[in-house]
Amino acid sequence: MKYASRLILFLAIPTVLFLLPWWTLIQAPAQGTGPLFWLGSALFLLGFVCLPTSMYLGHGPAQSDAASIVGDTLLGVMWVVFSWSVLGNLARVGLAVAGVADPARSWIVAAGVLVATTALVVWGVVEARRVPRVRTVDVTIPGLGAALDGLRMVVITDTHFAALDRVRWSERVVEVVNAQRPDIACHAGDLADGSVAKRHPQVDPLGKIEAELGRFYITGNHEYFGDAQGWIDHMASLGWQPLHNQHETVRRGDDQLVIAGIDDPTGVGLTGHGPDLPAALAGAERHAPVVLLAHQPKQIADTVAASIALQISGHTHGGQIWPFHYLVRLDQPVVAGLSRHSEHTQLYTSRGTGFWGPQLRVFAPSEITVLVLHSESSPR
Repeated sequence: MKYASRLILFLAIPTVLFLLPWWTLIQAPAQGTGPLFWLGSALFLLGFVCLPTSMYLGHGPAQSDAASIVGDTLLGVMWVVFSWSVLGNLARVGLAVAGVADPARSWIVAAGVLVATTALVVWGVVEARRVPRVRTVDVTIPGLGAALDGLRMVVITDTHFAALDRVRWSERVVEVVNAQRPDIACHAGDLADGSVAKRHPQVDPLGKIEAELGRFYITGNHEYFGDAQGWIDHMASLGWQPLHNQHETVRRGDDQLVIAGIDDPTGVGLTGHGPDLPAALAGAERHAPVVLLAHQPKQIADTVAASIALQISGHTHGGQIWPFHYLVRLDQPVVAGLSRHSEHTQLYTSRGTGFWGPQLRVFAPSEITVLVLHSESSPR
């Protein structure tokens, strides 16, 4: 029954993604007959078969990079087409009220959906493949000493190095990060999809990031779909400090700041892994403010209970492809940006530096984040 339910879900998703666009772009304007109907239906049927097949070959036991590129791209494109087919059919109601009859009404809707989705897919690919824009955010940290006022934390996250070769992109990200003159560099998880052996050439440029007070890395959920310990070890070999339920104290003058990190909840059940905030804070200076790296925003509940000053997360990608952020919001308390969750605790959620799966970003631009930490007495 467990496998049957998974198979049903695996086939239900492409059914939903293809059925409404087929009706909007093919069935309604062609009225079920003619060359457009038969050729278009054949194309949609081919896509319907190709999507689950390529996703299985790409992300299943075979781990075919070529298949994953095809499947991921098709998934992203069909999500855009499906979303705008929904909007197109809402517009259809308006056209009907305005007195526009079929087949003209269906042709107008189909043309509008086709133009909008083509433009958004092209733009989305450009947005996903570009080097992210830098987003600078000022954050007041209670208890932060004057010597640490203005400290610059540069955050990257959700790089998701995978089947597409992005070595040059990785090198350019490093150039941008170093140009921000970080005091501290952080990677908040979902480093890569795949094994260290396959993906390390894309990750290795991160070893050239320069940060005077330290470079810190935590696992995301995707590390636990592969070889989490392997990535922890590899990042350590590049000079990054993995915060595997542990902390480091950074100092400037007489002032201190605790940088802590916890595992992603996906690691629960794997020996030696899974989030353990008490272990991460064990032995930390009691009077020093704490900045916590925790991959998922919903880990904020434990952060608030521990009165931590700031949690830094990723995971959401800002939704990545509109309007997926509405679904993300069902699982996470925040999709993007700086938010306050108690009198003592703030959360910064990055939209992510890379992308997962479909090489598309629509209305959810990627970012390299510069968090500038300030004391409460800062004269800003």
